[in-house]
Amino acid sequence: MKILVAILKKIKSFLLKINFIQYYVFVRNLLKNPHYLEVKKLTLKEELKTPTRTSIINFLLSLKAKETLYLEIGVRNPSDNFNHIKSNQKYSVDPGKEFLENPVDFKMTSDDFFEKLSKNEILYNHIKFDVIFIDGLHLANQVDNDINNALKWIKDDGFVVLHDCNPPSEWHSRENYSYVNTPAEGYWNGTTWKAFIKWRSNPDLYSCCINSDWGVGVLSKKHQIGKRINNTNHFYEYNILEKNRKESLNLIEFNDFKKILQP
Repeated sequence: MKILVAILKKIKSFLLKINFIQYYVFVRNLLKNPHYLEVKKLTLKEELKTPTRTSIINFLLSLKAKETLYLEIGVRNPSDNFNHIKSNQKYSVDPGKEFLENPVDFKMTSDDFFEKLSKNEILYNHIKFDVIFIDGLHLANQVDNDINNALKWIKDDGFVVLHDCNPPSEWHSRENYSYVNTPAEGYWNGTTWKAFIKWRSNPDLYSCCINSDWGVGVLSKKHQIGKRINNTNHFYEYNILEKNRKESLNLIEFNDFKKILQP
């Protein structure tokens, strides 16, 4: 019996060594994989871009001669953006799934917020905002809903602004945020870009995407910041976005964007 136990221990030790070697080889190959290294490089490049979404939003608000009204959908931690927005009045909406303290004005989903707003149960149903910033659930269907609702509640010369419209790789644009064992790790833009491109083809809107801070999309009813597109990416495939990124998103540098609004 003792001999059998000793043999089993040796077998177990041997198998553990094999697993360790296999793991080592796997990780080594992964870290040397050109695709993995390229995605890591793209992440670093995006992190270094300026200005931030906060600066872009504050610029848009600064264009208004009168008192401004701002709404933020998807706040998470207010210290990230909301607290730094310079507006005479501002409101925040977040269900608090990612930041349990959730010190926002309306602790609910954006769908519930807009429904209650339309029923005159919160604020007042003739309110109009100068800027509505959408940074909630980064999935195309929800972003599409948020855009549709936001357009009903902005002023004629207002702006709908979206974060995460320009994912640098397919890993950044994955649908499942929790799947972080990718070259993009915890960085996640989701499928926001799909909803943005859908609305880019709307003939009643002007739009562009500022090439900074993971892509800051801007929609406007009045300001001619970019003409509509004929969307040829009918199935919203990432590889097609990659080939036609500049045209599809109307990707623009911030200084050029400012020149359009401040000629």
